Amino acid sequence: QVHLVESGGGLVQAGGSLRLSCAASGRTFSTYAMGWFRLAPGKEREFVAAINWSGGLTAYADSVKGRFTVSRDNAKNTVYLQMDSLKPEDTAVYYCAADRYYGGRSSSAYSYWGQGAQVTVSS
Repeated sequence: QVHLVESGGGLVQAGGSLRLSCAASGRTFSTYAMGWFRLAPGKEREFVAAINWSGGLTAYADSVKGRFTVSRDNAKNTVYLQMDSLKPEDTAVYYCAADRYYGGRSSSAYSYWGQGAQVTVSS
């Protein structure tokens, strides 16, 4: 069982930066693949980024590639999403997710989910 808690969301102007953190419980965090997804009003949940257990494999949605960076610190049981050059269309609730196996872009591949963190980008 893995319990995930996101933090670091907030309000930022377009062009600004935010870093989301996802703290995980459990001694086996280092063996879990992690993903970030987002849900905007009126839209379906969207893949943002994924990272495998070691951090050696990452994937990004085309909409955030070159602006967002996913990373992890297994010693701190934490995964991060650094978001730069934010745009109003990045406004959403951001969720981290975990699974024993690398799920990549598929939300159905992740077994554990956090409660979400609101990110609002003003124009």
